[in-house]
Amino acid sequence: MSIKIISTEDGSNSLRQIQLNETYHSVHGAVQESLHVFIRNGLAFVSESVAETSILEVGFGTGLNALLTVQYARQQGKKVKYTAIEPRPISEDVWSKLNYPVLLSEGKAYRFLHLSHWGIAVPLNSGFELLKLRMTLQDVPLEPGGFDLVYYDAFAPSKQPELWDIEVLRKVVAALKCGGLFVTYCAKGQLKRDLRNLGMIVETLAGPPGKKEMVRACKA
Repeated sequence: MSIKIISTEDGSNSLRQIQLNETYHSVHGAVQESLHVFIRNGLAFVSESVAETSILEVGFGTGLNALLTVQYARQQGKKVKYTAIEPRPISEDVWSKLNYPVLLSEGKAYRFLHLSHWGIAVPLNSGFELLKLRMTLQDVPLEPGGFDLVYYDAFAPSKQPELWDIEVLRKVVAALKCGGLFVTYCAKGQLKRDLRNLGMIVETLAGPPGKKEMVRACKA
């Protein structure tokens, strides 16, 4: 997998996957996109109503969403159990050159996220537990009703259509608790129709800088 480190408009790094010609985050700002989509419109929204938030991330990637979650949980005094799926993790030679630890002052947490063993639930502190699964979403076993929140951060439907298939989405929706949330940067009409067909209440929200819309869906 050929990857190039790039700089985005908010000063934070992202990666470009050369074969797919796809970036891991918005070129308008990696950190501000992740904060807007996954933290402010996902974690901050759901964590108010639960004592401990169980999160499933589809696409661990650079670890940015997980790092921002660690930071938010500590700052807000929240507890999180975090499960991340990533079949093709990036190498230490790549992640160690990204500037998130400096920008966010989270060097220790960032190394923990990347150096933790795969397939084993490991606590970072009393408020955050990480389980990384080096598997495809299609192959990973997901407990029905096991999660309060899903960060759906796969590559775009045009690049990874298999991860946006309605049967794959059905599996993810089944893994949500009643009242659980699904958040993603993607706002394609087909995605919204599929989520509604799976019984989700779908909201189209304002997107992060540089993107008009995003989607948040609640399991009825």
